[in-house]
Amino acid sequence: MSIIGQSYSMGFKNYVFVGLLLLISSLLTGYGLSNTQVHPETDPIPFEEFSQTLQGVDETIEMVPVPGGLFAMGSDGGDGIHEVEVDSFWISKFEISWDLYNQFANASPEDLRREVFKTFYGVDIDADAISSPTMTEELLEVLREADIPTDVISTPSPSWGDLTRGMGTDGYPAVNVTHFAAYMFTKWLTVKSGKFYRLPTEAEWELACRGGIEGEGHPGEVDQYAWHRENSDRKYHQTGSKEPNSLGIHDMLGNVAEWTFDQFHEAYFQHLEDEPAVNPWFRPDELYPRSVRGGSWMDSKEQAGCFERRGSDPNWKRDDPQLPKSLWWHTNAFNIGIRVVMPENQPESAEEMEKYWIEAIQDYN
Repeated sequence: MSIIGQSYSMGFKNYVFVGLLLLISSLLTGYGLSNTQVHPETDPIPFEEFSQTLQGVDETIEMVPVPGGLFAMGSDGGDGIHEVEVDSFWISKFEISWDLYNQFANASPEDLRREVFKTFYGVDIDADAISSPTMTEELLEVLREADIPTDVISTPSPSWGDLTRGMGTDGYPAVNVTHFAAYMFTKWLTVKSGKFYRLPTEAEWELACRGGIEGEGHPGEVDQYAWHRENSDRKYHQTGSKEPNSLGIHDMLGNVAEWTFDQFHEAYFQHLEDEPAVNPWFRPDELYPRSVRGGSWMDSKEQAGCFERRGSDPNWKRDDPQLPKSLWWHTNAFNIGIRVVMPENQPESAEEMEKYWIEAIQDYN
């Protein structure tokens, strides 16, 4: 497990808790560790498509810009149509593949801990020292004494078995991961990239799927864009093997449905306090249901759409031998995957970033 506190936001527009750094540096000096200040890149990114590289990882993520603004969210056939407003963001061009997810899943907890301290605290820690339980506890105490909430990046427990059901890993979407696992994956991306990543909100996901505010979305036959029950041969397919939407984003209608960052509400708009709602997000506070958007290879052709939504279900992990203590894996969600976003307006303070930290709810996610 790797410690990451509020001060990790120093990688975002150079927000630094100088006093905390001095405390940590002093503590580490007692362990004979070096202190090498790191200056993460903070230059603004042009609002255009780019390829996100990750420190120490061969895989990259292609990110597509989605201009924000006011748009009509929803459909006549669902909870109605209502105006919402979202800020601009980037979204991953493809669903997250096993190739990348496994880099996270197989990461060494000690190496992750070292990366957190080197990237965000400017401290290069010896590999043997970082495994010291005493040092870890003392560092946590420093954070507590500075009245800085601590958070944890952890890596998945060993899987229960074949998570792919023989459908493939090389270029195929990662599936069977819980909402908690998807969330932790985005925190790993944040550490690896030095930029703030998270899951998309329902509003962001729908805007991207529709091709933006003025976009055409998917102007053609569904089969051009989506793997669904009638054409998938009962399996998921390599990401990007169908045509993209008008923004250049692949597989939003089908292949695998995708986690969003929201608690699921059947009547979405009835829970919004204002209209138009600005950057709506239903912060998860219950284990079930969490919101999933889009169709999948298991769903009907009619479900392959930008308005398709569902809530997670305990039944998705019914075959897990680790129940009830199962944080990481869904054994029966072979059609649920991950897509990520990076807000254009990156957090400028620890308080802003903390807004998006959610707790694991024990039953266990």
